[in-house]
Amino acid sequence: MPMVKVIILVLLLLIVLSLGAGMFSLVKDRGESNRTARFLTFRIALSIATFVFIALAFFMGWIQPHGVLPPG
Repeated sequence: MPMVKVIILVLLLLIVLSLGAGMFSLVKDRGESNRTARFLTFRIALSIATFVFIALAFFMGWIQPHGVLPPG
């Protein structure tokens, strides 16, 4: 199901963007505001949501695991 893969990719992209925004605010604000904590909290929430979504997609049968090595 390609839509599930798109959702996962968008969530991963949002995680990376939130991490970058947290780094930028840490460097720019020099720890004087709580923006960095908010960005990192948002990143943690996105990571948990991504994990839950992947687990749900697996149990619903929307995605199938595959082995790393080819059979043989």
